[in-house]
Amino acid sequence: MKLWQMCRAVLIATMMLTLSSGFDVRGFAQANSPQGVKNIVLVHGAWADGSCWSKVIALLQAKGFHVVAVQNPLTSLADDVAATKRIIALQDGPVILVGHSYAGVVITEAGNDPKVAGLVYVAAFAPPGR
Repeated sequence: MKLWQMCRAVLIATMMLTLSSGFDVRGFAQANSPQGVKNIVLVHGAWADGSCWSKVIALLQAKGFHVVAVQNPLTSLADDVAATKRIIALQDGPVILVGHSYAGVVITEAGNDPKVAGLVYVAAFAPPGR
């Protein structure tokens, strides 16, 4: 199995477990917003692209969320954070950022945006002290 196939399988399994376990992202987000969070922005890791989230997007959309995957350029951390912030700015309300692998660093940096209601790390890195 190639690395990208393994990453996709891990992402799909994680989101399926999350959705099937009764964990409700809306309930989680309601603590941060009186209306709940309907926007989810998915950020891919360093050896993938936005398409790795395709099956996860469909699952979350079926639950009534507006879901967007960032297509990071992977040229630098600053460029990836900027790409993520551009997607956040396009959302019509509060956002949950989800990052996998290297994208944990990206969502940590982009997470200081006022629209961001929460961060979800899926087997992701978080910078120390954050």
